[in-house]
Parts: sequence; C-alpha cells; structure tokens
Amino acid sequence: MATHESTSDAPTTGEPGPVVKPSPEEGGTKHAHPTEMEYVKVALVLAAITLAEVAVYYVESLEGLLVPILGVMSIAKFAIVALWFMHLRFDSRLFRRLFLMGIALAVFVYTVALSTFHVWTR
Repeated sequence: MATHESTSDAPTTGEPGPVVKPSPEEGGTKHAHPTEMEYVKVALVLAAITLAEVAVYYVESLEGLLVPILGVMSIAKFAIVALWFMHLRFDSRLFRRLFLMGIALAVFVYTVALSTFHVWTR
C-alpha cells in the first residue's frame, strides 16, 4: 500500500494548535511557570484586598462611596485572578484586550442596572 504524505502545516504532536499564533514580541508560546512563592504572594495580595473591602464596609464616613470603592476593589481582584491563575498575562494581547472589553462591558451594564433603580440618588 502506498502511503500518503500530509501537506498541511499542522503540528505532528497530536495537540491542537493555538487559537491565535502568538508572536515572539508577545512572549511566544513558552513561558516560565510562576513559582509556588509567587502564588503565595498573589494570595496574600488578594487577602489584603479582601481585608480592605471588609474594613471599608465598616467605615461610616465612606457610606456614600461604598459601592464605587468596593466595585474597584472587586475588579482589581478579578483582574489579578485572571492574570495569574488563568495565566492571561502570558497569552496573546488579543485575549487581554477581549478580557478588558468584557470587564468594561460588565461595569457598564452593572452601572446602568444600578442607575435604573436610582441607587446613586438615595
């Protein structure tokens, strides 16, 4: 039987290729995996932000600014989790841009929803 050679540029490892071929300027496809200590540092930063959120809730003079302050803190925590634990910081810029557009859209929709219930004028 004659064998048929493939002319495709698909990888021969059996693994699917990247959705977007990353360029070398963007870090390529290989990166150094964060160490356990880096994950511990990220967890400590997340714990500190959570502690600040709880503290802000109990400060009565910040009552009028409570929603914006907590919103910014939650967005910061979400971004840290996505960048570190989902390894988004190593991916293509396209994925980072899509992530930021999603965050911006979510903030916009949340602000509109709160505005329809007159949260800002109470």
